[in-house]
Amino acid sequence: MADMQAFRDEVSGWAAGGPGGPAGELALRLGVRTAVLLEGPSDLAAVETLAARRGRDLAAEGVCVVAMGGAMSIGRYATLLGPPGLGLRLAGLCDENEQRFFDRGLERARAPRRDVFVCVSDLEDEFIRALGPASVEEIIRAEGDHRAWQTFLHQPAQHGRPRQRQLRRFLGTKKGRKIRYGRLLAEALSPERVPAPLDGLFARL
Repeated sequence: MADMQAFRDEVSGWAAGGPGGPAGELALRLGVRTAVLLEGPSDLAAVETLAARRGRDLAAEGVCVVAMGGAMSIGRYATLLGPPGLGLRLAGLCDENEQRFFDRGLERARAPRRDVFVCVSDLEDEFIRALGPASVEEIIRAEGDHRAWQTFLHQPAQHGRPRQRQLRRFLGTKKGRKIRYGRLLAEALSPERVPAPLDGLFARL
């Protein structure tokens, strides 16, 4: 895992304008064959948690999960890691509203789009629908965030909104919360309730 993290760090530096040689050398040494491109760290936390629950060692399988820091970075990462660059197979997850960025970025990199799966709204919304709002609220209580949740619900902007939308918004209101709950919600899923985009992604890895 440490070596795969080193590869991720080199890829991030390369995408920011640094040299690509170290990333290429690590990809060869680690046997990386697939890069899973994700929008951010909360998606990465959820995918890695679900992989562990399924008994998958993605690093040992040559699969590197990469958080790009936003969907608009897809063109850069796809070019570096896909056919024009390291020649890795590309897979990924994206939000419904960001699909156009993924489509354009993958097209420019001459990479197929069949292994990119689209979440309705976003991954948190997929989790909330799969678990049900009541179960997500139980997880919030168990994590000691009940008071923050109740304070959030009393905000005028939340009055009359569907519970699912309130929960989705709450998860994004504090730095680090989406990452933490990305892990927690993935841990709470039973195998038969894994959202279709995640299930599809793992079936292709």
